[in-house]
Amino acid sequence: MRGLIEARQYVLDSEWGEVQPDAEAENAYLERHSWEDYAGWHIGLTEGATEETKGRYAFVAGDFRRVHRSALIACVFRAGQWRHKQVELAAHELLQDLDRRAGIE
Repeated sequence: MRGLIEARQYVLDSEWGEVQPDAEAENAYLERHSWEDYAGWHIGLTEGATEETKGRYAFVAGDFRRVHRSALIACVFRAGQWRHKQVELAAHELLQDLDRRAGIE
């Protein structure tokens, strides 16, 4: 994900609830990509979930093309709300990287 941010492959203004990938988009992505690629769009893992299942991956931060700033904000909020401190901090760090790259102060 950091590579996408460095390459400026991000969206600064979006309504994450409207652009977040749905099950159909996830399935379409998995038809063309590996589970490793799919995992790269997520910040966290679900403990106890079976490998190579969509349920294994949590806190998606992009639309499978670009990282969304609104997704990172949602990840920080949700992870904090659910007390997933490592995910919260990782999402916050990515958000800070994106903001620096985009010139947001």
